[in-house]
Amino acid sequence: MTVEVTSHDAAADADERDRVEKPRAYAGSGIPVYLLIDREAGEVTVYSEPTDGTYQQRHSAALGKTVALPSPVGITLDTAPLKTWTEPTAE
Repeated sequence: MTVEVTSHDAAADADERDRVEKPRAYAGSGIPVYLLIDREAGEVTVYSEPTDGTYQQRHSAALGKTVALPSPVGITLDTAPLKTWTEPTAE
């Protein structure tokens, strides 16, 4: 399993990198479950069942909900604690 948190990078390619390129690369590497914590959208996305370089399953839920992480992880994750990671920090 791989877990990523979207970057706060303002570069134009950050969205493409976080939401398109990385899922494709992880699926192509055969990583069975990929969890993306999306700060901007306030949600988590679980990607699973990699086949031919793409994930066949994709499930998104708002932060604060629980999500099922499929086999081989096989747990239910409460995402409420993740909210603190995604809130903007005071500068």
